[in-house]
Amino acid sequence: MRNATRRVRLLPAVGLLAIGMALGGLPATVQAETVLRIGTVLAPTDPMGQGLEKFKKDVEAATKGEVVIDVFHNSQLGDTTEMLDQARAGANVGTVTDVARLSSFVPSLAIMSAPFLFDTYDQADKFALSTDYLAWGDELAEKAGLVMLASNWYQGARHALTQVPVSGPADLNGLKMRTIGAPVWIETIRAMGAEPTPMAWGEVYSALQLGTLDAAEAQPTAIWGAKLYEVIKHVTKTGHIQLVTALVVGADAWNQLSPEHQKIVRDLAVENGRYASGLTIELGEKALKDVAAAGITVSEVDLAPFKTAVEPVYTMLKLEKEKAIVDGILGR
Repeated sequence: MRNATRRVRLLPAVGLLAIGMALGGLPATVQAETVLRIGTVLAPTDPMGQGLEKFKKDVEAATKGEVVIDVFHNSQLGDTTEMLDQARAGANVGTVTDVARLSSFVPSLAIMSAPFLFDTYDQADKFALSTDYLAWGDELAEKAGLVMLASNWYQGARHALTQVPVSGPADLNGLKMRTIGAPVWIETIRAMGAEPTPMAWGEVYSALQLGTLDAAEAQPTAIWGAKLYEVIKHVTKTGHIQLVTALVVGADAWNQLSPEHQKIVRDLAVENGRYASGLTIELGEKALKDVAAAGITVSEVDLAPFKTAVEPVYTMLKLEKEKAIVDGILGR
C-alpha cells in the first residue's frame, strides 16, 4: 500500500512492553488499526451520509476497533471522480459512487444506471448481489484497482429539475441539463431531449443560479439537501434513472485488511446499504413535500413518451446482453 493511513495505539503498547520486559518476557506486539477513509459529496444529513456514519460505528464495534472508518462529507475529499482517482492511485480513500462511473473499466457495469431498468429498490438490491454482477465487481478490482464493497446504496429516482414546465421530451429540447459524466447518463439525457452537461455536484447550485445551466436532474433527498429548490421552479417526476450506488475503496487500502475483517466490512456494507436505502425511500417522500412547500411545482407526468425516447440507449451502448441478464435474474 502506497499512501495508506495507519494509526498505532502507542501508550497501551508501551505499557505492555514495559511489563513484558519487567517480567523477562518477549516485547509485546503493537496492535495497529487499519483506517479506511470514506468520502461523499453529500451532506451528513443525506441518507448516504447517515448510512456511512452507522457503517462506521458497526464496523468499529464488530472489529473491536481494529478497523476504523473515517467519514468525510460535503466533498471534503474532492468530487466523486477525484476520490476515485485518488483511490486508484493508491491513496487510502473510498467513496459512494454511481456505478456508471466505473463502466469505463468494465462496460457491463453501465447497466446499473440504464434508464427505466428497475421499478423498485428490491429489484436493484437483488441484482446487486447476483453472481453475474459480483463477477463484474471482481473484474473491476483486477482492471482498475477498485473494490466494490456493496452496490445496494440507493439514492432514489432521478427527476427533471427545470425553470419551465415539462410535459414530455419536447419540452426539454435545447435545455442544458446537468448530469453525471458517464456515457449511459449522457445518452439518456440526450435521448430525453436535453443537452447533457456534466458538472461536479458542488457546482450545480451556482450554475443554476447564474443561468449557466438551464436544468438538472437529481433525486429528492439531494434536491432538498443541496437547496436546489432555491434556484429552480419545477420538479417533474420522470424517475428516468434509479440511482443505485456502490461503496467503493481502493484495492491497496482493502488489501491491508485480514480476510476475517474483509468479510465483516463487506457484510456490514450490504447491511448498511439497506439501512441507508430505507432512509432514502422514507426521506425522499418527505423531501418532495418540503420542496413543494417551498413553492416549487412538483408534477407527475406520462412516462410513456420518455420510455420510448430512451429505448435506443441500450442498443447504442451495447447493453442488450446485460439487460437480458437483469431480466433473467428478476424473472421478467
